[in-house]
Parts: sequence; C-alpha cells; structure tokens
Amino acid sequence: MHGPDATASDQAAVLDRLGHDLIEFGLLLMGAVHPSRVSLQDLSDGTLILLGCGPDFWRAFTASPEARDGRADPVDRWSLRVVTRLADRYGATAYFPFGGPPYAPFINWATRSGRAHASPTGMLVHDTVGLMISFRGALHFATELPLPNCADETPCNTCSARPCATACPVGALSDTHPYDLATCHAYLDTVAGQDCMQNGCAARRACPISAGADRLPAQSALHMKAFHPK
Repeated sequence: MHGPDATASDQAAVLDRLGHDLIEFGLLLMGAVHPSRVSLQDLSDGTLILLGCGPDFWRAFTASPEARDGRADPVDRWSLRVVTRLADRYGATAYFPFGGPPYAPFINWATRSGRAHASPTGMLVHDTVGLMISFRGALHFATELPLPNCADETPCNTCSARPCATACPVGALSDTHPYDLATCHAYLDTVAGQDCMQNGCAARRACPISAGADRLPAQSALHMKAFHPK
C-alpha cells in the first residue's frame, strides 16, 4: 500500500522493495525529494525519486533485447521500458531525461535533491558516482515516502586538488570558462581523442568520486558514442 492511507511502515516497505528492484535492473537511487518542501520545477507534492546507472547497469543492459537489436538509442529505449515497468508496478508516474522537447527538468530535480551539485567544470557532481552521472528516469509517487538524510553539501568542498578542472587534454572543460563543445568534439575526432571515446571523458574520470560508479570502459564507450556519433 502506498496511497494516502498507507502507514509509515507501509511507506518504508515501499522503498525497501524498490531498492531490491533497482538492484535487479542495475539502477541506483541517485536522489529523492519531497516537492512540497522545496522549490521544484513542475512538481508540487508527493515524492520524486531519481534513478541512474548503478554498478550492475552494464550487466542488466547488455542482457536486454535493446542492446542486441541494432536499432538506434538502445539505452534510452531500455530505460523507457524498465522505468515504465517500475512505475506500473508501484503506481507511480515515470519521467525521463530524453524524448523532448519539452524535457523534464532533471538538473533542477537533481540539485534540489541535495545529492548533486555544480562541479568546478560546470558539470553535475554526485555524492557517490562523482561526474559519472547518468540519469535514466524518475518515479513520482503521490504520497510522501520517508527519505534518508543526505549531506546536502557539494563533495567538491573537500577536494583541494580539483583534478577535473585541469584533466581535459584540450581545456574544453575548465573552471575558467564555459564548456567549449566545439573544441571537445574536434578533439574526439583525433587519434589522441580515442582515449576519451573508448574510456570516457578524461575530466569525468579525474574526479576521485567517479570511481564509485564502477563504470566499465565498454559502458563509457557506449555513452561517448551517443554523445559524439560519427
């Protein structure tokens, strides 16, 4: 039960069951927020739960039909199927960071959750996966579920070296100027740029917390191909 008459124990059980389901699908609870208690775009009540790629995502995805059918946008199509299935299972509403315009305001939702913040490069940094953020969807529940406490402070405050700001080989990502997309894409077309194409963005990898994503090079290569198709 997770309607308006659900008890606190019922509501806590919903989160426990959801946590087990997320592991099954290789997803990670990357943030949660009560829209009635913070200023959140597009939502005003209930509970919003943000979902992203967890350590088991690659296992779950590569075993899926979307990964093998040769059609475009396999990760988005996988996300649509899996997150919609979870929404149906829990009586929630599914949202996705793709499929627009218009687009759901995932950046606003992420920062208001207290678990994602602006990094020195301008990209979002997450408290457990660093700069390897990959939101795959969100679930909106009509009722307020009990949420765990979070630090609500950027991890960059305790990172004195800030390697993300200097790791980009061509300075496209820096703390001194906005993201230079053209320079980034031009570099990815070079022989040297294949390191980023095959292993993931050098700036994202440089963040010490990014190791928490436990991301395999093959997964990073798939994301990079979607970001910079040839």
